[in-house]
Amino acid sequence: MQDSEGIQFLQWCLPQLGLRWQGFRKVRKRVYKRIARRIQELGLSGLSEYRSHLETHAGEWTILDELCRVPISRFYRDRGVFQHLEDEVLPELGALAVARGETELVCWSIGCASGEEPYTLAIIWRLGSGPRVPDLRLRVLATDIDPENLARARHGCYSRSSLKDLPPAYLEQAFVPTVQGWRLGEVYQEGVTFAEQDVRRAAPPGPFDLVLCRNVAFTYFDEDGQRDVLRRIVERLVPGGALVIGSVESLPDGVPGLEVWSAKSRIYRRRLP
Repeated sequence: MQDSEGIQFLQWCLPQLGLRWQGFRKVRKRVYKRIARRIQELGLSGLSEYRSHLETHAGEWTILDELCRVPISRFYRDRGVFQHLEDEVLPELGALAVARGETELVCWSIGCASGEEPYTLAIIWRLGSGPRVPDLRLRVLATDIDPENLARARHGCYSRSSLKDLPPAYLEQAFVPTVQGWRLGEVYQEGVTFAEQDVRRAAPPGPFDLVLCRNVAFTYFDEDGQRDVLRRIVERLVPGGALVIGSVESLPDGVPGLEVWSAKSRIYRRRLP
């Protein structure tokens, strides 16, 4: 597939999926390979014929939507963000929760892929932030659209490459090497649950003290989709609750109620009344 041909195809199809071309520039060749395999499965000659196929087979758009998903995840991705969460954000959110009489700090990880992000939260809570708020337990709901990703997350076993950013002390304490890979200890899986969900269409009821929506909605969704997701998040954040987005992402205009907590770490919070 020629790059120019692939770009033209993605610029045509992505808006019809509620996605935006800008988010796919760096990962487009991964998407090309998936589409090329699909074209081969269908016995078609190339992108032009596949485009005609899409125009006459409405169900194929659901398959194309799946082909355009680009999960990129690893433990402790964006080290500075997780250090900030451990040192400042989680303890402060914990103190607010205790002041409200809560016994749990409730988090939502959106687009959790194979579980690296929510499990990282569990690790830094148990080994870092949690002992500073001893009367509080962490509960994390992790959602993703892909059931295969979720199955891997529930299994809790990872390759060494997924763990390369994790501080050595955390790796040593939280994981056990096995024949299959590095298995996360059961104590770090406690309180982390997984659910299949497309954030473009639904959201858990909440409320949440912390929401992580990194490198999903605000990278790949079009502006309307971004606003819809952000509105759902803000509605579900407790006053003073925090939202974390990707390190190179920005929020769309037109959704009030948030203020900057850390511009460097891309952390926002819902304004206190």
